[in-house]
Amino acid sequence: MRIAFLTAPEGVEQIELTDPWQAVADAGGEPVLVSTERGKVQAFNHLDKADTFPVDEVTGEAAAASFDGLVLPGGVANPDFLRTDEQAVAFIRDFFEQGRPVAAICHAPWTLVEADVVRGRVLTSWPSLRTDIRNAGGEWVDEQVRICDRGPNILITSRRPDDLKAFCEALVNEFGKKAA
Repeated sequence: MRIAFLTAPEGVEQIELTDPWQAVADAGGEPVLVSTERGKVQAFNHLDKADTFPVDEVTGEAAAASFDGLVLPGGVANPDFLRTDEQAVAFIRDFFEQGRPVAAICHAPWTLVEADVVRGRVLTSWPSLRTDIRNAGGEWVDEQVRICDRGPNILITSRRPDDLKAFCEALVNEFGKKAA
């Protein structure tokens, strides 16, 4: 199970990167950090700088076809940056077009809105994205984790860091089915 974790060079919420990363690794998978630039990404604990993490692959060179799934961690700045990067948005859209599972937590669904892949889907997020999701044709629900199979792929979403345990369990389970 080879899983892409897409983040901006700066602004990813550290725990929303590291907890799912560890869950994938613990399940015997290979987590791969993909970003828009080479080097390292700067993670944050809310608004405070946290650790840095080395980038394994960059958008524009990474191919959705080489992964069994995609994780989109949140943080406010992270998805806001990614949704303005055409290659990052195209990378995300490719997972949907190829029927590969995607998991997004907190503010990460902003990138899904930008990729125009929430129409007809049921998902959750940080509550402030509710209107954006509805305006993009999605149905927003207030649930710890939501697994949506209405579409070309499985879409797993969660609201916040408090939901990480359920989010990680769902993504490992669903990604494992795809990799099998």
